Amino acid sequence: MQFCLPSHISAEVFLRDYWQKKPLLIRNGLPEIIGRFEPVDIIQLAQDEGVTARLLKQYADDDWRLSLSPLSATDFAELPAHWSVLVQNMEQWSPELGALWNRFGFIPQWQRDDIMVSYAPQGGSVGKHYDEYDVFLVQGYGHRRWQLGKWCDPSTEFKPDQPIRIFDDMGELVMDEVMAPGDILYIPSRLSHYGVAQDDCLTFSFGLRYPNMLDLLEQIQQGFRHQNPEINLSEFNIPLRLTPPQQKTGKLDEAMVTAMKQQLLSAMAESEAFDQLFRQAAACAVSSRRYEIQPTDEMMMPEEVLELLQQGARLVQDNNCKLVYSEAPLRIYANGEWLDELRPCEAEILKRLADGESLDLQDLALPQQGSIDAESEKFLLLDSLCNWLDDGWLLLDE
Repeated sequence: MQFCLPSHISAEVFLRDYWQKKPLLIRNGLPEIIGRFEPVDIIQLAQDEGVTARLLKQYADDDWRLSLSPLSATDFAELPAHWSVLVQNMEQWSPELGALWNRFGFIPQWQRDDIMVSYAPQGGSVGKHYDEYDVFLVQGYGHRRWQLGKWCDPSTEFKPDQPIRIFDDMGELVMDEVMAPGDILYIPSRLSHYGVAQDDCLTFSFGLRYPNMLDLLEQIQQGFRHQNPEINLSEFNIPLRLTPPQQKTGKLDEAMVTAMKQQLLSAMAESEAFDQLFRQAAACAVSSRRYEIQPTDEMMMPEEVLELLQQGARLVQDNNCKLVYSEAPLRIYANGEWLDELRPCEAEILKRLADGESLDLQDLALPQQGSIDAESEKFLLLDSLCNWLDDGWLLLDE
């Protein structure tokens, strides 16, 4: 699938000159999104069970009120002139929308967070703010004016006593544009921005983020707790060697704490076993999703899957799932889980799907009829496909 970048900006140029450095407006970069949704669709979806949504009402400059899901018709009954409703994890509710992640394939999918949609009537906004993640804003319906200003950091002060993180001072504006349906605006993390609906409008946010240190530490902790038999962490059971200074018997000397920290960090830096553990922890962290996948209504049978493939259907990744792999050796991770019981042919199929390929029956190389072993191999693979479809990792594109 073709990337959504302008013809004069390659993926290499974007990553070198724009990524986390400066914004980029791409006119008509994603025309496929036009007409997919209307405001009423999002308002109705926001009230569905299992949906993560927020309703933000602005009564005055310093009077914002926030309601969290579950939302109901009552929440939308009496609204001020300016309000917005935001729905997270749109990949879950629209596989067709999730498929548009492939247009951003120049960014590794392990950096994907989710697709959020924001609906607002004329004048609606979520205030002046910044995010700790990079985002591609895609206009899907109506028009929204965007102003971009100063760079922010954790010391940036927000308005007190408000339910959302907003501020007044955006500094000198670096961009002031109105986006039309199909337009894309890339905003680097920590760049202040302010969007105001010019009419009834829907803006889709394709959010991208890196794991934080807490994510990694939690995965490392799990690795120590549930040891992988392939990783020998016995060296971390060896006591530290410390010589305490003369001191009162009840005191924990600060120098001893510093020495413990230095020995721990040195041991991790020099340990091949810890390198293996960290690689696994990093893969689990970056492939995890914030939102649980909703179960499918019914599981397909191997015969059904085979029949659809024979009729020309193709297998694609469901972009509601984060499917990530590492090499040497090849390991597949899905939604934070290492799939350690895959057969080589299964791992290769998932690897190709993770790279955005769509596979037909010939690509799957199912064994031909004949021997008992061939029939058994075919059934095992079809059974795995059924499980992956049921788990929400794959879709059958008919």
